[in-house]
Amino acid sequence: MRRLALTALIVLALAVPMLAVPAYAQVHVDIGIHLPGPPALAVVPGVPVYYAPRAPANVFFYDHQYWVFQNNGWYAGPTWNGPWAVVQPVYLPAPLLRVPVRYYHVPPPAWRGWAHAGPPHWDAHWGRDWHEAAREREWREREERWSHHRDDRHDDRRDDRHGRGR
Repeated sequence: MRRLALTALIVLALAVPMLAVPAYAQVHVDIGIHLPGPPALAVVPGVPVYYAPRAPANVFFYDHQYWVFQNNGWYAGPTWNGPWAVVQPVYLPAPLLRVPVRYYHVPPPAWRGWAHAGPPHWDAHWGRDWHEAAREREWREREERWSHHRDDRHDDRRDDRHGRGR
């Protein structure tokens, strides 16, 4: 009887965490890019982003994810071959948006005549509302960094005051 009760408790303990994990619906998109293998990456000067100079598309690597700009839209995936998810412009990381035009191997025709040394004109591409939302996101990210630095300094002072810390 004890053995049966113990087995039931173990099974229940293992099943409860699985039931508590939320299920996320993921939509995987075929973006028409099928790389034969992991692309060679090179650093984009001035931003913490890598690009794939020999890829047949605009392939970037940033923040442990692959990013592709294709058909005037952005896609993100955990590996070089996806699965790809659509990323709305307002959620793009700022460093990706600062990549100069010259690192886009398949730029849209509308980009002709743009300075190759500068980033694409995203606000002209996606409109004023996107530009304002991106600016708000940038300020929110800065505030988060500032608050983390303030908290770190406060913790250091408290530790020093009590004879702990460094």
